[in-house]
Amino acid sequence: MSSALERAFQALELLSTRPSGCPLSTLASELDIPLSASHRLLAELIKCGYVRQNPQDGQYVLTIKLVSVGLSFLSASGIVDVAQPLLDNLASVSGDLVRLAVVDGEDLTFVAKAQGATRGLRYDPDMGLSVALSCSAAGIAWLSTMSDDEAMTLVAKKGLGKPEDFGPKAPTSIKGVMALVKASRQQGFSMIVDVFGPGMSSMAAPVLDFQGRAIGVVTIAGPSVRLNAARMEALGPALLEAAQEVSRASTASSLFKKCA
Repeated sequence: MSSALERAFQALELLSTRPSGCPLSTLASELDIPLSASHRLLAELIKCGYVRQNPQDGQYVLTIKLVSVGLSFLSASGIVDVAQPLLDNLASVSGDLVRLAVVDGEDLTFVAKAQGATRGLRYDPDMGLSVALSCSAAGIAWLSTMSDDEAMTLVAKKGLGKPEDFGPKAPTSIKGVMALVKASRQQGFSMIVDVFGPGMSSMAAPVLDFQGRAIGVVTIAGPSVRLNAARMEALGPALLEAAQEVSRASTASSLFKKCA
């Protein structure tokens, strides 16, 4: 039986994927919680200000309080002040979406971004999401800083992405993931095409602390018609330089110190 706190977080995570709202019955069904208990849980979340009920259709929706809490934490950590100018510069050079993910235990989470695409196709997914390690440039870059055994153990624990949920070239075996990891080690950064999503490309370089441990990842992502293999190879030096600059500046952020 899940605790009340665990249920509350499960409800918040579910509602985060339903920006237009979620009926009580759907939430109860997907979380396998009785209707009466679900109603009490949502009532408490409403009381705390994290959820509201739409008066028009009765559906439950997240408020921006959770976002505000996250932004307050990032602001206090200094991560935005430290990284944003560096991300902005790389976005200007690349002309595509640049993001920073930080290592948090066994997870990578995107915390800052800069959009370099000013016209045409733009790739701009949601922030604050944990990274799918086996199907993302960020995940592959992070795994490349580990030993083979460590990387394979973490991938096995986190699971493999399914091509129907990601891109047609998403690896379906640990061996396939490790082939991408090996290539990332050889060139110093990862490159994927049609792996995270169809028609999408991305590349990533790890941010290392003074002891050589990965504390984050800098990524560039965009449509593969623009961010093709040749373009990613050309951007490699700029990406590596940005990751090194973030590494040098990381001591100014308490978040990086905590991750290390």
